[in-house]
Amino acid sequence: MSVPGYHRPATVEDAARVLAETEGARCLSGGATLVAMMNASLAEPKAIVSLAGISELSGIAQLAEGGLRIGAMTRHRVTAEDARLTGTLAVLRDAARQIANPVVRNMGTIGGSVAFADPAADYPPALVAAGAEIEIANAAGRRRIAARDFFVDWYTTSCGPGELVTAVYLPAPRPGAGLYKKLARVSGDFAIASVALSAAKQGKALAVRVAVGGCGPRPIRSDEADALLAAKFGDAAAATAAGEMLAAASDPVDDVRASADYRRLVIPRLLTAAVAEARAALETR
Repeated sequence: MSVPGYHRPATVEDAARVLAETEGARCLSGGATLVAMMNASLAEPKAIVSLAGISELSGIAQLAEGGLRIGAMTRHRVTAEDARLTGTLAVLRDAARQIANPVVRNMGTIGGSVAFADPAADYPPALVAAGAEIEIANAAGRRRIAARDFFVDWYTTSCGPGELVTAVYLPAPRPGAGLYKKLARVSGDFAIASVALSAAKQGKALAVRVAVGGCGPRPIRSDEADALLAAKFGDAAAATAAGEMLAAASDPVDDVRASADYRRLVIPRLLTAAVAEARAALETR
């Protein structure tokens, strides 16, 4: 394997320029995925563009309208510990807490995970459930795209050549509940299947958003399932029916972790458990 060129830009604009001018360049954020892939000869970038020197990409900032901006270089540990991720946004903090192990949570970044778009990773369904937007930059400027549209296919996102993920934007947290349930072979492993749920109080009503991970090329959504849960939240039969809708919409594969049939089977059970936990949390608030 040839040794790639190395760049350490100081601004997003400089990084985007290098990506645009250097064919085969890859961004390096935390390195948890890219370095492992390079060591296994699964990735051979022509150049490495380190994002470590771009200060605006680190940290979580409160926005004037009440939402939050999470820079792409923000470590999983920081996201897992941020007390501002409350109410409906607690789903993201809950997901960050379940990523891998302390070593990876101290090294890995939200931008790197989002850009790699592993369907079994913890952030994608949580970001969809939270109603997040992903900011993408290129040499011409920046744009935002809803998380539900950002993840396109297996390890494929809306990022094009010469583009990089710069931030995650979250709406203001709403009173309610947000949680992430994952079934894995061992603690910290990639999900066999996962369910991310946010339930926002709207007077006496609820607005519910669910996304399923690990069961298709991108997070699985169903507006019909969300509507059913909102109308009959806490009803175990309704949660099971909504889970079956999501299972029918899924497209899982057989792999070393589980069969496709098993993944479809556990979706309603994970959702039922998530709804019961969210319901209990709502009743205490």
